[in-house]
Amino acid sequence: MNKVNLLALLLLATPLACETMGPPLSPPPPPPGPPAETAVVAPPPPPAEPPKPPEPTPEEKKKAEEDKKKAEAAERMAAARAKWEADSKLEAARWTSEMHAAVKALVAAKYPNLKAELTAVLKSGHRKPTSAARDVYRHPLETLEFFGLTPTMTVLEFGPGEGWYTEVLAPVLAAKGKLLVTINDPNGPPDSGATFAGQRFKRFLDTGPEAYGKVETVVVGGPVPKLGMEGKLDMVILARELHGLHNNKLLPGVLAEIFKALKPGGILGVEQHRAPEGANPDESAKKGYLPEKWVIAQAEAVGFKLAGKSEINANPKDTKDYAEGVWTLPPTYELKDKDRQKYADKPKK
Repeated sequence: MNKVNLLALLLLATPLACETMGPPLSPPPPPPGPPAETAVVAPPPPPAEPPKPPEPTPEEKKKAEEDKKKAEAAERMAAARAKWEADSKLEAARWTSEMHAAVKALVAAKYPNLKAELTAVLKSGHRKPTSAARDVYRHPLETLEFFGLTPTMTVLEFGPGEGWYTEVLAPVLAAKGKLLVTINDPNGPPDSGATFAGQRFKRFLDTGPEAYGKVETVVVGGPVPKLGMEGKLDMVILARELHGLHNNKLLPGVLAEIFKALKPGGILGVEQHRAPEGANPDESAKKGYLPEKWVIAQAEAVGFKLAGKSEINANPKDTKDYAEGVWTLPPTYELKDKDRQKYADKPKK
């Protein structure tokens, strides 16, 4: 309204300006308008989130999981190989010229009986110190006497592991008998655990030729390992192997192959961690144990007859309920440092 009134007054004053001689009047300044409003600038909108990637398909998830497992397996294999190389250097250094000479004399010596020979071999420095430390728990002399070993036998050690029994059997059988051992193909795929085991055992044999130079290796593999030596063996030793064979669904086939390979009256010597009677072998085998009656039944199913049992290695303190099975115990210590002293006081495997 003020603006309208002002305009009216200006119109009325114009004629008066024409009647005077003075300078024309300057129009008065316009009255102040309303105060300017402060401009408010809205903040820019947040950047749009990138679109979420599509959910992986079941096939992609499966492949990612497989790739992860392969990477983890490769990492474990690299660590195992590195440790093996370090251990191999130490073992090679242990085999001095004096050691080679002593083992050569050990093998060539004459002994009055098996016990005397086994006693000498068990005391020999060619054995790894960690092997000898376990004699008190595994009783190798008494075990091999119970099996009926003689120095003139042809013996197969099926699944020798890292050679704990090989260290004892090879020198005893070197002069008059023969020792064969099964191994995985050392020339297999380099990323395979089986190949690694074969390479490790072959190097073990090569390190001490005076003790192991006459040992014959039998490469096994495939769905059912084939021995191909029908009626040639006096004895086969399966030391703590049955649970692994059962886990891999190989036990019936392997027992049948062993039965064929033995001469009539040949001996199958079994050393195995014993599960409580009535235990489910499918479950107990995962922990390293098998029920005794079940084991006997498996052997009898392919033609064996039970010749005898022994409590030489039995341990009533074994509770058989360890978190990681028998491998919780020394010397493996699968739980590493967790409760180490607790398990050090338990029965040794």
